[in-house]
Amino acid sequence: MKKKLLGCSGLLLLLPCFSFYTESISDSSLWRVPFAQNTEEAFETGVKSEYSSGSVALNTGSWTLNDAVLGNTAADHKNGTQAVRLQQGGSLTMEFYLPTGASTVTVQHAVYGADASSSWELFAQSESCNCNKWTKVGSTVLTTSSTLQAAAFTVNISGRVKFEIRKTSGGKARLNIDDFAVTEFGVAQPSLDNSSLALGNPSGAVTDANSPNNYLLVKPQFTIGYDRDQGKPNWVSWHLDISDRGAADRQDDFRNDTALPTGWYQAQSNSYNGSVTGFDRGHNCPSADRTSSVENNSATFFMTNMMPQSSKNNQGPWADLEDYTRTFLPGNEMYVVCGSYGKGGIGSTGVRYETLDNGRITVPSDCWKVIVILPVGDNDAARVNANTRVIAVNMPNINDINPNWGTYRTTVDAIEAATGYDLLSNLPIEVQNAIESKVDNGPVL
Repeated sequence: MKKKLLGCSGLLLLLPCFSFYTESISDSSLWRVPFAQNTEEAFETGVKSEYSSGSVALNTGSWTLNDAVLGNTAADHKNGTQAVRLQQGGSLTMEFYLPTGASTVTVQHAVYGADASSSWELFAQSESCNCNKWTKVGSTVLTTSSTLQAAAFTVNISGRVKFEIRKTSGGKARLNIDDFAVTEFGVAQPSLDNSSLALGNPSGAVTDANSPNNYLLVKPQFTIGYDRDQGKPNWVSWHLDISDRGAADRQDDFRNDTALPTGWYQAQSNSYNGSVTGFDRGHNCPSADRTSSVENNSATFFMTNMMPQSSKNNQGPWADLEDYTRTFLPGNEMYVVCGSYGKGGIGSTGVRYETLDNGRITVPSDCWKVIVILPVGDNDAARVNANTRVIAVNMPNINDINPNWGTYRTTVDAIEAATGYDLLSNLPIEVQNAIESKVDNGPVL
């Protein structure tokens, strides 16, 4: 059930040398031959002022604009003189195939004028399927800002392919789309080995205060997709190998995270009030995964790395799974991403809570984790294949929980369906399809 990712936009912050953008191409014939690494449709040519469906000749070829115009007013947020403006259930569709496939796609997007937020999705169609089937790529994008933002999608489709953008919510709220950029399939990507985001940015989080519910917070020890309004991470991602383990003691210095944008509420060390509510300060990235130095261990005690977790969950099957993961060291390395979703859990007091700290922190209903296990080596993303062991678990956030974590194994696909995220999105689509649909049946010790 492959979808997604939009999350590479966060990688741009980590890898300034890796640019998705170039100048617009003025010769449409360039799209009839293998194209340069960075190719862009800037929507600067063509005229369409009516929302009725119609074909428009642009620099790259003809596109169908349905319930859409090429907007050039002051209220159209754009690079250059014009951008596509979608309303209602509008769409923007290539009428031609790109000849050499696609590795990544990036799109600039903003709300039109002062309109309300709306969401949209990217779809791809491969000519090799000999059908008219469109497949969703990446997560649904929610556009909230009147300033153009970059959404990036990992596609990894070889062969001839075309794309479509569909506005999926927001009704009369209008949406601007600009600078549609494609990197051809097979172009070498910069090495992300051992990076927290080597296998993808699950929600397309960005380091932008205008994205408060999907904020990318990058630390040397792990990366967080943070939700300001829930006061906890949506997800936390990290790499683990033997170099992360050492003799540093557990610091237990729970504290607020001053790295959050100015004005945002910072959860405090006592915000969960566990003795009253029955919820632990549950680590996403565990303390024991970062014992190589005092500094690295201390970082795991930022409250941005915590979720309200029922004590018997946190100290029971969740802790056992953490311990089990470390048994694969030193001969292996792991990529781990975990998080929580939903609303409402039951702690050790037996009372169900939906929020803590005067409503500023959401108590999740479920806690999930995905672990990708590889023999120690290089070029990690390229080494993941259909036989790679991937452990995915989804545990209810309750105290009356089965102590055997193995009973909560599930598929990555199921976690994606529950959360709306695109996990492992930097892997080729065929590899994702193979490993994300399987339930792990390995030993649980």
